[in-house]
Amino acid sequence: MKPPEHATELKAELKRSLMAGELSLGEAIRRMRKIVGMNQTDYANKVANVAPRILMDIERGRGNPTVETLNKIGRPFGYKVGFVPKKPATDK
Repeated sequence: MKPPEHATELKAELKRSLMAGELSLGEAIRRMRKIVGMNQTDYANKVANVAPRILMDIERGRGNPTVETLNKIGRPFGYKVGFVPKKPATDK
């Protein structure tokens, strides 16, 4: 699997969606993996250096990853785990 031709746009959309709080952890990781054009096994082994089962469980919302694991997964995108201020609720 190779990265999509429009990977730059996909990275920008991923960042926007993350900042807006629109993605679950699993969906965000799945999108990152697909942007670089890798299957779960390859991303787990070659990029994150974690067991493929760990990555699969996180993507499916069943995992309980450590901060270290999440940092390994997000590193290629310049992401690391940290505190993010909550956006104030807007009146509708």
